Amino acid sequence: MNPGARRTAWQAWAWAGLLAMGMGAASAAGPGDLPGFEAVRAAWQSSDATLLDRQGQPLASQRIHTQARRLDWVALNDVSPALLPALLQAEDQRFDQHHGVDWLAVAHALVQKVQPGSGGAPRGASSITMQLAALLDPALARPGAPRKLGQKWQQIDAALGLESHWSKAQILEAYLNLVSYRGELQGLAAASWGLFNKAPSGLGHAESALLAALIRAPQAPSATVARRACLILARTQADAPPCDAAVLAVVLDAASMAPRPVAALAPHSAARLLQQPGPLRSGLDARIQRLATQALMAQLAELRNQGAEDGAVVVLDNRTGQVLAHVGSGGAGSRAALVDAADSPRQAGSTLKPFLYAQAFDARLLSPASLLDNSALALPTDAGLYVPQNYDRQSGGVVSVRQALASSLNLPAVRTLGLVGVPGFHRTLTQLGLRGLHPDPSHYGPSLALGSADVRLIDLTNAYRTLANGGLHSPVRWLPDEPAAAPQRVFSPASAWLVGHILADNRARASTFGLDSVLATPFWSAVKTGTSKDMRDNWCIGWSEQVTVGVWVGNASGSPMHDVSGVSGAAPAWADVMRGLHRHMASRPPAPPAGVVARSVVYEGHLEAGRTEWFASALAPPARPQPYRVSLSAPELQAPRITAPLDGTLIAWDPDIPPRLQGLVAHWQGDAPGARWQLDDQVLDDAAAGRLPLRPGRHRLRLLGADGQVLDEVGFEVRGMPAQAAQPG
Repeated sequence: MNPGARRTAWQAWAWAGLLAMGMGAASAAGPGDLPGFEAVRAAWQSSDATLLDRQGQPLASQRIHTQARRLDWVALNDVSPALLPALLQAEDQRFDQHHGVDWLAVAHALVQKVQPGSGGAPRGASSITMQLAALLDPALARPGAPRKLGQKWQQIDAALGLESHWSKAQILEAYLNLVSYRGELQGLAAASWGLFNKAPSGLGHAESALLAALIRAPQAPSATVARRACLILARTQADAPPCDAAVLAVVLDAASMAPRPVAALAPHSAARLLQQPGPLRSGLDARIQRLATQALMAQLAELRNQGAEDGAVVVLDNRTGQVLAHVGSGGAGSRAALVDAADSPRQAGSTLKPFLYAQAFDARLLSPASLLDNSALALPTDAGLYVPQNYDRQSGGVVSVRQALASSLNLPAVRTLGLVGVPGFHRTLTQLGLRGLHPDPSHYGPSLALGSADVRLIDLTNAYRTLANGGLHSPVRWLPDEPAAAPQRVFSPASAWLVGHILADNRARASTFGLDSVLATPFWSAVKTGTSKDMRDNWCIGWSEQVTVGVWVGNASGSPMHDVSGVSGAAPAWADVMRGLHRHMASRPPAPPAGVVARSVVYEGHLEAGRTEWFASALAPPARPQPYRVSLSAPELQAPRITAPLDGTLIAWDPDIPPRLQGLVAHWQGDAPGARWQLDDQVLDDAAAGRLPLRPGRHRLRLLGADGQVLDEVGFEVRGMPAQAAQPG
């Protein structure tokens, strides 16, 4: 007998012995080290993570693991009734009769080994239970290597153990979820979506036959798989029409192999939040997300001919800070659809003005009735003269703070920054959580009043939410169970309310926007627009009683738009979102807080129409029956303030000037009899009033009233002073 014949005979006797041992040991087999069904199902991990809204509705999915493509576990009750007959026909025809091992199939395989060519086409002897055992313990599989007798027995032993502890339904369910079908598709859900773009419950007979045919040879040519699927159909569907293998092969070839069972309603939120496989419930609201997306897409479609292709929308819950909607791009019409424009730095434009005036109100420098110079301005800077202009390039005269802010006039804003100081305003913007500001305020200079800083829509919208919450700032929250940070006060309730009252005043903004602009909502809302240099960025941000909405329109590339202003660019989308939100939601004007009073005012020379104006109590004119007459020299509207040094002043010691001749001269203006200076912790006597000693380091200079209350304060720094020069005497 030649060596090949002896080897065949030996294998036949070995298989016969294995058959005998298996039949005798079937009743004594145990589960070995294989896990239970519940443990297997609990350990299953999708390769994708799914973002859910606050009600559990899917918003978007994102792949996390790249080793294989897996989706959610599929329960047997959710499997199409067409699939199981096809599976059993292809892989285990006596599954319901055996106890883990189909001994007849083993015997048939034995005969084929001893007598090649007998009994039809060669087939394997592994039952579904045996295959599942190999899936649970990869050591039992050894793909691509000849299986030795001992390894075959281990697989049989494991299968017998599984059948003694698992139900038939559990075995089928686990098998369908663990087996690989084609390419990287593992599990029934991934295969069903990836190959046929449908849920496993919707599989038809032909699709079920294709899936069953793939299991034995997942990477086989499509034509081979299709022919096998036709055989399966013929055996399970006796009355079915003739099967066309060519058609089935085309179906396989056309498969995307990339399951996308979840509509990408919030892809940028998914990219931001999804880190682990499985579902994640967010604070987003699918209805609001859809509303914001539709409003932005509709507005961008209107602006296509004006060179605008990108945009973003953020909707925040005022009370909780939860992000209710986050639309990060213009979608398919954008050349940078993957860029999250809501979290990308863009030039702020006029959107920073409300914070500037709120700070001026808190410093008691201005009231809404105060008059500001609206004439042309040229300021010297390190880069040359800074010559700001109003949007309409008109200037002249004076305007009230109310009209200056509501109508977004640039020249009064730059002058207000001169009162507040660039370093102080820079600190306020930092407190508001505007990331990415240059650490040196002098980098911006007076242009900071007009929004030369780059900000992110998500941060800017939350900064406006600070105004909606009475001056209290807290970070946004993306997840329902995310702990809320303690709010930090940035503005007084009075100043925040006054700014909101101005931004809700449709008459005050009429000179720039008209009385019938899209900013005029049928419910209470406060809103501000902004446009950056060369029309590269367009903003509209505002709030109602319950929500704050921010919209940005522009181009991710930074290219300018054409003839797009705040009221024509971002504002229509903002208005659509606001109106959609308030169809079934009221928005009442906030009540004035303590420390805010109303007075009747008229303006000398009919500069503006008389009206009822609101004041912080410290700056309110006396209550009397007649209207208060507002003029440029109204002392009641000007709180005592330090005019020199300005906040943030840097003073350099000059070594060529005698120390006794170097000092700091301080000035203040306003009505405050008995006021005194306090330098750091030292209250200065009258002899030192107006001339301050120079000492190296950072200092705080305060103006104290006669009662000891701080009327105003600034900070300055002295550098370059030799130690001996700083000594008294």
